[in-house]
Amino acid sequence: MRKVLMALAVCTALSANADTFPDAAGGGLDNGSVPEQDSDFPPWANEQIDPMHDSVTRWVETTSRRLDGFFGTTDALTIENDSYLRISQGWRWKEGEDFRQDVGVRFRLDLPTTEERLRLIIESEPEETQGTLAEQDNPLVDDRISGVESLRIGLNRMGSRDKSERWNTQVGAGVRFRLPPDPYARVITQRLWTLNDGPWQLESDNRLSWFNRDGYSARTRWDLGRPVDEDRHLRFITNVQWREEVDRLEFSETLELNRRIDRRQAIRYSAVMLGESGSSPRIEDTYLQTRYRRNLHRGILFLDVAPALHFPRESDRDPRWALDLRLEMYFRREIDRVRL
Repeated sequence: MRKVLMALAVCTALSANADTFPDAAGGGLDNGSVPEQDSDFPPWANEQIDPMHDSVTRWVETTSRRLDGFFGTTDALTIENDSYLRISQGWRWKEGEDFRQDVGVRFRLDLPTTEERLRLIIESEPEETQGTLAEQDNPLVDDRISGVESLRIGLNRMGSRDKSERWNTQVGAGVRFRLPPDPYARVITQRLWTLNDGPWQLESDNRLSWFNRDGYSARTRWDLGRPVDEDRHLRFITNVQWREEVDRLEFSETLELNRRIDRRQAIRYSAVMLGESGSSPRIEDTYLQTRYRRNLHRGILFLDVAPALHFPRESDRDPRWALDLRLEMYFRREIDRVRL
């Protein structure tokens, strides 16, 4: 009980501390009395960070557009492009386990004009190789391979239907850079319903994949949510996953309250249950987590702080503290500044 109270205290303290940051619109002050702040760093640090970031961002965008123009059409110079590069440093401490840290590099080269509704994709992390639902649910530290062996190149046939009106289907195939090469194929279906023309929305995301090395996998995600007010959003999320590699059905249930504090800050309160289902379904872990995200510098450098209290089955539900920290820098033209 003492640990539960401590966890609630940490969550409350994070939320209260977040409220003390100045609001991006002026925090109640007269307009123009205080210049809008978009960085926590002094001017001399900004002078070092901004030129480096602009240079790398131009390289990422120029490389993707040149490749797109080579394979596709001259529209590659102006069409919307979803290429990005993300560099992150994560740290994780969990009571009773070794301290972990990770330096991660993730990228995606989007080549949208290869053919109408056909996209050539080069990226570093296939959705289907993100491990268990527990690993997917806590991505602040990532022990998976992020080198050449994680790269894949493929073609995606984009669906033309609006998922709010009918099912939208995407079909893709390609190869992962391994020795020997690892071909793959996938089908994705998505749908979005607005329930009774009200505030509640239900979104479904379903994926069936095959990798020559890992075999088949299937995942389904159902996300029911609604805005509580202008700054808060409530979500109930159900995930079910099966992978032939381990031949195990996993499921998770999550209750989330997301709060956008201002244009530079957001906080998420979560209650999560993770389990496995077979001949005798069981709950492997339940935990409470608060995740605070701050835009440290102009929408390109972010800090995540996520304390949690776990009740794992392997320790007879004895409470275990955990703390995740992550710094990440994005190299991309358009970024949602505080999206969790």
